[in-house]
Amino acid sequence: MFTTNLGSIDRLIRIFVGALLIGLTLAGTIGAWGWIGVIPLVTGLIGSCPLYKIFGLSSCPLKKQ
Repeated sequence: MFTTNLGSIDRLIRIFVGALLIGLTLAGTIGAWGWIGVIPLVTGLIGSCPLYKIFGLSSCPLKKQ
């Protein structure tokens, strides 16, 4: 369904930033805009970014043939 276009470092950064934003929102430190953290969290967990696909980008390492 989704093609993987995120490398491991990109995925880890997205998961960390997403979880951090959601955690700060739940703690009341930042406003409701922190729920935007759901987007990087989900894309990091599934390993696919729709915007990368639209623009033809990928942070996955090249496969050796």
